[in-house]
Amino acid sequence: MALTLYNTLGRKLETFRPLEQGRVGLYGCGPTVYSDAHIGNLRPYVVHDILGRTLRRRGYELLHVMNITDVGHLSGDNDEGEDKMVKSAAQRGESVLEVADLYTRAFFRDTERMNIRRPGVVCKATEHIPEMIDLIKRIEARGFSYEAGGNLYFDIAKFPRYGDLRLPGGDSRSPGGDLGLGQNRTGLDKNKRNPQDFALWFTKSKFENQALVWDSPWGRGYPGWHIECSAMSIKYLGEQFDIHAGGVDHVPIHHTNEIAQSEAATGKHPWVRYWLHNEFLVMDKGKMSKSSGGFITLQSLIDEGWEALDYRYLLLSGHYRSQLQFSREALEGARNARKALGDRVRALAAASAALEGPDAPPGGRRSPPDGLRASARVAAFDAALDEDLSTPKALAELWGLVRDKGVNPQAALRGALDMDTVLGLGLAEEAAEAMGLPMADPGFDREIEGVIAERAAAKQAGDYARADALREALKDRGVVLEDGKAGTVWRRS
Repeated sequence: MALTLYNTLGRKLETFRPLEQGRVGLYGCGPTVYSDAHIGNLRPYVVHDILGRTLRRRGYELLHVMNITDVGHLSGDNDEGEDKMVKSAAQRGESVLEVADLYTRAFFRDTERMNIRRPGVVCKATEHIPEMIDLIKRIEARGFSYEAGGNLYFDIAKFPRYGDLRLPGGDSRSPGGDLGLGQNRTGLDKNKRNPQDFALWFTKSKFENQALVWDSPWGRGYPGWHIECSAMSIKYLGEQFDIHAGGVDHVPIHHTNEIAQSEAATGKHPWVRYWLHNEFLVMDKGKMSKSSGGFITLQSLIDEGWEALDYRYLLLSGHYRSQLQFSREALEGARNARKALGDRVRALAAASAALEGPDAPPGGRRSPPDGLRASARVAAFDAALDEDLSTPKALAELWGLVRDKGVNPQAALRGALDMDTVLGLGLAEEAAEAMGLPMADPGFDREIEGVIAERAAAKQAGDYARADALREALKDRGVVLEDGKAGTVWRRS
């Protein structure tokens, strides 16, 4: 069965076919690091993690790129309000870059606890200003921009496909709804010819006391938020790539604007072939948001006695394209289910060890020839992932396997651990502890995978000296890389 994904661009399920056989480029919108992430913010990164693990499982060599927004993101996505970074820095009495560093580290601390693999390329907006300026120059040279009030804007009237990216149903999150009009609490930008036009570059005419500014052909200022993702994704993934992922709130403005400016600059259509969007985590009073106050962080859940993987399990229990209701009761159910799953894996590990351990009869105990049943479960698990990353069905197959008393312990354990290479629920650690084996170091594994992805990016960019240096650095740490048709794998020397 082929992997199928729901493509927001066409609003339908499509068979996934990468631009280049055996390789996939994935860009996932990263955080704006002005405060701690709330638990709703973390949902997209679990989705991106599952997608990346699934693609690697299918044998693809994956280059996963994620941005860190540390400049230019205003409180209104359509160029209105205050700069989120500047506002946070003023409240804390620190510099913008100090705030960005603090909350970037906090974000990755949360993702590591959630067992989310770090993308191969993590790129900060402030470190890619030249790339943004170059991309804006290309947009301007092709006649898609205009200057007004000291700022440079994208003229959507020049781009006929503006708004092709829509959610099904045409609700208020789609272009043409309230957000799509470019109107919010602070009103409209009077410099714009059309309310949906958007800023490519701001000068001091917009904010006199902007903390971070750079020289540009349009004056000393700073980039609009939308241009950041276009410039960085194009740098690392090329002018056309496979998958762009993010939350549904990015559909009407941010991702719509990314498409317009990227295709205007490059002349290539489509810029991205598959657009994946996850739905919101919702509370009793609606979508969780920082502006409403009282949002829940992962650390606050941990302080209450929950584990980060309890929340990961809860997220996997719902399909990524469906809104997921959060409550302590739902989290309690996820915790109980994860504990029961861990108990079953530990029991399988202990039974497996007994079949082959020192107390076993000569030649070992005979296991019933029922590995085919475990294989069938694993195949059904893969089929569930092929159905637009259906983690609820995938979890059901995992449960079916560990509960099946007709499958011998070794086969059941192997299958469960195989499934968990995608689900990321820490079952290998449970099994290792039950068998008295040294515990794995998931942090080390994630670090090595990140270096491998960075090496792949260097090779794609033609920087073979950097790629060779990364290989040698890993070799010095006792890690050997082996390149093959299915990508790069590593082993300890």
